[in-house]
Amino acid sequence: MGRATFYEDRNFQGRSYECSSDCPDISSYMSRCQSCRVQSGCFMVYERPNYMGNQYFMKRGEYSDYQSMMGMTDGFRSCRMIPMHRGNFRMRIYERENFGGQMHEMMDDCDSIQERYRMSDCQSCNVMDGHWLMFEQPHFRGRMMYMRPGEYRSFKDMGMGAKGMRFMSMRRITDIC
Repeated sequence: MGRATFYEDRNFQGRSYECSSDCPDISSYMSRCQSCRVQSGCFMVYERPNYMGNQYFMKRGEYSDYQSMMGMTDGFRSCRMIPMHRGNFRMRIYERENFGGQMHEMMDDCDSIQERYRMSDCQSCNVMDGHWLMFEQPHFRGRMMYMRPGEYRSFKDMGMGAKGMRFMSMRRITDIC
């Protein structure tokens, strides 16, 4: 079970809110969130309410200033606790929307779909087992998106393609949290 404490101001100052589950709108508890301590588990934090906007992965540790660490000007507005997965990991990635084009099944991290699979783009996926992070650049860099088990037919329809975001590397979220 994950647990995190969020603070209104930088350096763990101001009002705080302790969280051990998903929270679609942090503003219900505080006016803004500028720092955090993750005591256990892993969380995804989002720039906007209802799990929208840029996402950031947080594992156990202290995050004293979101603006300098992640470029978030107003902190974040919602968070999701990532449940621990102890089984196999499996995901199919597709070159085009609606599971079209090349398909590759992954069971481990991939630091570059272009180098490993000769794919220049990934527009849809089916996460069968485990929880994954997808990154816009090779070698697990750039903006990211949390993927839990389910079918994702169009990244563009999820608001990612409109930002010109392409996924080029994928990493499993393991029990290192």
